[in-house]
Amino acid sequence: MIAQLTPLYIKTRPAKLFSRLVSYALFEGRPLTTKGRWINPLVFSLLAMEKKLPQMRKVVKPIFIIGSGRSGSTILGTLLSMHRDIGFLNEPKAIWHTLYPYEDVIGNYTGMKASYRLDAAVATHDLKKAAHRIFGAYLAATASRRLVDKYPELVFRVPFVQSIFPDAKFIFLIRNGWDTCSSIENWSKKHGVESGPELHDWWGKDNRKWDLMVKELVAADPDLSKSFDEISALNDHTQMAAVEWVVTMRAGLEEKERSPDSIHIFKYEDLCNRPEEALDGLLRFCELESDDKFLSYARAVLKPNPTYKRFDLHRAVLPAFMDTLARAGY
Repeated sequence: MIAQLTPLYIKTRPAKLFSRLVSYALFEGRPLTTKGRWINPLVFSLLAMEKKLPQMRKVVKPIFIIGSGRSGSTILGTLLSMHRDIGFLNEPKAIWHTLYPYEDVIGNYTGMKASYRLDAAVATHDLKKAAHRIFGAYLAATASRRLVDKYPELVFRVPFVQSIFPDAKFIFLIRNGWDTCSSIENWSKKHGVESGPELHDWWGKDNRKWDLMVKELVAADPDLSKSFDEISALNDHTQMAAVEWVVTMRAGLEEKERSPDSIHIFKYEDLCNRPEEALDGLLRFCELESDDKFLSYARAVLKPNPTYKRFDLHRAVLPAFMDTLARAGY
């Protein structure tokens, strides 16, 4: 579906149709595994222009959804987009690539070098000014008071984002590792495509994302690095997903310890099984007022959490996976 729009979404709050279409068409960009990539030159031209315009609207307490992919981040972002004050950007990697071209670990827009981890030192004065101008232009274009940016990989870039937006709030969305890994495998099988000689799937352009993950994140992990050669040789999507889940969860938990007041750990299972209680706590963390239409839409679309069967994990991954499950409260 285009821009996560459904008949129920439009019926519940028709005014949000414009906001989501503007987000989808003019700001988010189209990644490797999607159609409509012809629009990307237009998106990048607009973003380049917005970098040079005066600040249109102040960006106050932006909200970032971070964590592992296939943990319910799209569902959560779409729910939050229903709130009357929110403008929602669904993985606006075109914006972040415009701000810092060496952040594209998947290879959506470039084949240049890239890094998972970005720290405050990368955020120059000009980059900060451009970020505020672009996100301010987005808030003005969608008539929104608050911004929600869902970009899971920002879990590795919290200090970078905080240096740009010191008042940022982060929702660290987590999901049981067994379910997350199975969901990643299913997604990659369904959405992976061949483009000429290249394979584009969950792991980026010809495994670019996986290769960078192993070299940068696995190599630095005190447990996984002990089996670096075995993990580097993995080619099964479920086993690879388990590695990604471990490094992602550990990064988020470390950031929670570093910035406890800025990061809210939010379980996907709580969202599905106890939505009103979970969303009430989330709204308080985000400093958003209660919104009846937002809550009624959540009640209508959320269903009990689906679970998957457990699978056999490679011996090089299993100990770190089980340790991380326990640390995440599973």
